[in-house]
Amino acid sequence: MTLINESIGKRHTKKKYCRFKKLGIKYIDYKNLDFLLRFLNEQGKILPRRISGNSLKYQKKVAQAVKRARHLALLPYVTDNLK
Repeated sequence: MTLINESIGKRHTKKKYCRFKKLGIKYIDYKNLDFLLRFLNEQGKILPRRISGNSLKYQKKVAQAVKRARHLALLPYVTDNLK
């Protein structure tokens, strides 16, 4: 039996934050591959906002930078083991 104020089955997780707002990053360079690889999974897919913690504004900029890097063959479109 639980009391009214107790949480049932809720885990206390660390709050996600937008690293761009925290660090004051304004421009995402598509030529900086080490930075862009943080936002890709092992298959080369772009991580969603709910996992990466980016705000909508910067998630769109990350996606655009990854797409530009793919177009110029700096990043692969798909791969078996990227990391």
